[in-house]
Amino acid sequence: MADRRLQVFHAVAKLLSFTKAADTLYMTQPAVTFQIKQLEDYYNTRLFDRTHNKIGLTEAGKRVQEYSEKILDLYAEMDNSVRELTGEISGVLLVGASTTIAEYILPSILGSFKHKYPDVNVRLKVSNTEEIVSMVENNVIDLGVVEAPVHNKNLAVSLCRVDDLVAIVSPEHELTKLDGPIGFAELKAHPFICREEGSGTRNVIADYLEDNGHKINELDIVMELGSPEAIKGAVEAGIGITIMSRATIVKELKLGVLKAFPLAPPLSRPFSFVHQKQKFRQRAMGKFLTFAQEICDAQKNKKR
Repeated sequence: MADRRLQVFHAVAKLLSFTKAADTLYMTQPAVTFQIKQLEDYYNTRLFDRTHNKIGLTEAGKRVQEYSEKILDLYAEMDNSVRELTGEISGVLLVGASTTIAEYILPSILGSFKHKYPDVNVRLKVSNTEEIVSMVENNVIDLGVVEAPVHNKNLAVSLCRVDDLVAIVSPEHELTKLDGPIGFAELKAHPFICREEGSGTRNVIADYLEDNGHKINELDIVMELGSPEAIKGAVEAGIGITIMSRATIVKELKLGVLKAFPLAPPLSRPFSFVHQKQKFRQRAMGKFLTFAQEICDAQKNKKR
């Protein structure tokens, strides 16, 4: 219902990228460019400066951005108020999740939620923790689910569950002879496979090592890979060892293609919901938060 041109402009202005805006809005880049051109034609002025593959807001663009924030917030508040009055739970919910959560935690939650609320269209954006938090900060997505602590005090953060991280090796690796947890000495002595910069898992490992008097660059990092599946494949192939969420290797442990060892000292991290602190909340998002939290709580109780 809100002016599509304004929604597209808002995304481009926040991300300062036509490509990223198109990806976030599930549009093609030419379609995004067309919507921006329509808005510029309407005002008969440029809203973006485009130079050397970079874009920035013109003075007119800054003015439109200022008002678009207010207009879209008011529209969302109106939409929320009417839906609350009628009791309808519908609309589009934009959820962002870091890779581990998107691949191993969210699918069952999203499937159950869609079954209960079929009129809510959930769109999932997958990226690393750093980028998901940035999208929440910039109002590009409604809700993020991330795998590392969030330090922005202007955002609302609630715990979903605590995730245990363990050392992972191939069944033929010499570390399988150990009878007990793996410490820094063992991690340092063998080739290590790591997630990319900006990954929540990498940040948690780096913080863990620093808290125990070490640096991540002391490890013999032979590969940096962008997904848990790629890392598991590399470990299985005997290229190196790694630290991963136990939740990501349930199948591999059952099949016996990977071995897991606890760390000394132990390492865990929060899986958290993160969203903007605001006086109103989209009904669909409120329902999803409550629904997902109930599932997380049920899983905690099962473990006890």
